[in-house]
Amino acid sequence: MTHLEFDGQRQPLVLERVEKEAAPSWRSSASQRLQKHCSCTSKKAKSKILGFVPILKWLPRYRLREWLLGDAMSGLIVGILLVPQSIAYSLLASQDPIYGLYTSFFTSIIYAVFGTSRHISAGVFGVLCLLVGQVVDRELALAGYLTESEGGGGWSNGSAALLAGLGNGSVAVVGCDKSCYAITVGATVTFTAGVYQVLMGIFQVGFVSVYLSNSLLGGFATGASLTIFTSQFKYLLGLKIPRPQGWFVLFKTWYSVLANLGNTNVCDLVTSLVCLLVLIPVKEINKRFKSKLKAPIPFELFVVVIATLASHFGRFNTDYGSDVSGDIPTGFMPPQLPMWSLIPNVAVDAFSIAIVGFAITVSLSEMFAKKHGYAVDANQEMYAIGLCNIVPSFFRCFTSSAALTKTLVKESTGCQTQVSGLVSALVLLLVLLVIAPLFYSLQKCVLAVIILVNLRGALEKFLDIPAMWRVNRVDASIWLVTMATSALVNTELGLLVGVLVSALSVLGRTQQARVLELGLAPAGEHYEDLSSYRGLRTHLEVAVFRYGAPIYYANQSMFKKSLYKSVGLDPVQAKAQLVKFKKKRNKPQQEEAGVPDKGKEDEGGASVTLMLEQRGLLRNVVVDCSAILFLDTAGVNALKEVRKDYAEFGILVVLAQCNTSVLDSLERGGYYPDKEEEERLLFFTIADAVRYVQSLSAANGDCDAK
Repeated sequence: MTHLEFDGQRQPLVLERVEKEAAPSWRSSASQRLQKHCSCTSKKAKSKILGFVPILKWLPRYRLREWLLGDAMSGLIVGILLVPQSIAYSLLASQDPIYGLYTSFFTSIIYAVFGTSRHISAGVFGVLCLLVGQVVDRELALAGYLTESEGGGGWSNGSAALLAGLGNGSVAVVGCDKSCYAITVGATVTFTAGVYQVLMGIFQVGFVSVYLSNSLLGGFATGASLTIFTSQFKYLLGLKIPRPQGWFVLFKTWYSVLANLGNTNVCDLVTSLVCLLVLIPVKEINKRFKSKLKAPIPFELFVVVIATLASHFGRFNTDYGSDVSGDIPTGFMPPQLPMWSLIPNVAVDAFSIAIVGFAITVSLSEMFAKKHGYAVDANQEMYAIGLCNIVPSFFRCFTSSAALTKTLVKESTGCQTQVSGLVSALVLLLVLLVIAPLFYSLQKCVLAVIILVNLRGALEKFLDIPAMWRVNRVDASIWLVTMATSALVNTELGLLVGVLVSALSVLGRTQQARVLELGLAPAGEHYEDLSSYRGLRTHLEVAVFRYGAPIYYANQSMFKKSLYKSVGLDPVQAKAQLVKFKKKRNKPQQEEAGVPDKGKEDEGGASVTLMLEQRGLLRNVVVDCSAILFLDTAGVNALKEVRKDYAEFGILVVLAQCNTSVLDSLERGGYYPDKEEEERLLFFTIADAVRYVQSLSAANGDCDAK
């Protein structure tokens, strides 16, 4: 390793800080904010209205000839796909099929009016349906909708009135059967989640979406998909077993399924196998030839129609006991208020549902907006998805959000604007007014097959684990932990664990940062890591180090330990050794004369100093602070301790390339005792800091010239 020396003739770079204005008092600040937000002008009112109702902004500029065909085609295809999927996902939410159609209908209209994304399809989404279904089943159990024939595990379909005062948290509802109470619970959860989302929009907390990483959301969705996958097996086999509650639902479900295999309905099993053998290959055809097809072929709808006809004419329900969808009424029911007394029971569940729905919607809207070159407003998306839950909850709907599969279909079939959502709503309206009763004989096992086939994309993520691990082990670990917790322990807990693991991984990265020694490039004045680049040169009388993380309370001790190790001298340990050496040398004199021998003390200190110099320790240190984003009080104190401890051994510690935030923290923390010293030791480049240290060494005669 070669060494460089500078002659110290160049003057260091000097910059003058801009004097900051005094911060306004809280009274004046509050007054300005109130004046800004409470003042009303015609221009501001128009801007607010157009911002809150985006359709008023883009619809007058709609290009009829250029966009209508693509919007109509994509809306028609998505509407057709929504029919079987809305009916199927009602099973996940523990609702009758009609309520899934209601949810998709109202959500498509409301998002078209208030949403800012041109491409996403809002409606039923499997993960949210699962979360709602878990809450519904729990409340049904607490309310007492059980039958003796199912051994305390099934739900009664009769119109049994609930009794108050059961002591188990149930809410009394007179004359409400299982189906009625289920949608009441679902609508109340949906209303509460929507209120949370609108409140988050009001308080402008759309930024929270950045804390939900793709690996976290992907792991959560895959874990929930495993739970959904397991929950549908009872329908495939025609088993009438309840949905387990609490933790470890996956294991409980498989235990119930395996324990009841002897009760399998052969008709449902055969129908399920036939539908799987049809849908899996045709889905692969759609996937393989999607670039050549103008629109995906709606095989699901064909399967639903054929299966319904077979079930009706084959009398599967009456002759073989197959479970069917039952009566699906036409038209709409009058609006109904949520059950206010139930809100405390579901408030916590609704919050997690609100976060998941918002995160999925914002992630998809931003992804497609970036792809197609337009902007979306995260806070407005919060309003939009919140209203998609609040308003439909009065019409017996359950929670909704954006859905990836249908969004991809919309994009690939020529969608241009939110008009496509209105076209999808027209298709659903036709079904609700005319066609819905024709699905009476549709077997539930067919709906379960549709759900399973649509989960294939999420389950295929397991094949990407090796690639994820190679790209980034931290992100892969977050994905695995979130997925495993969501699937094996509890779905909502998986989201919380994922957030905590993500936060801890960020903290862990600051904990793992190490001090690196830098060397000078052959040309110019650029310094880089000695262990990463060849041909770098060091200085004889000064060493340059860089720390690649903020210094704060959690890692300040690790920073000092790493710096001491890199320098080759731990001043705390060396000082302790020096004290111990002094005590050992002075003990005989103290015993004889009662006073220490000053000459012996100097001799001991000189011996330790000579020992340190013989080990080749550097006399001065420059710390490159360019990668230190901020300092807290503990960080400033750590730098002060390093400077003080090394000063006792004659080693000067100098900071270079500090950003303004770090400089302000150093000034407030009293790192520089006086202003003159601060100005003298403030270096904006590493080269200036090195020259300053070299000039001091030369002046003191400590530099060994070559």
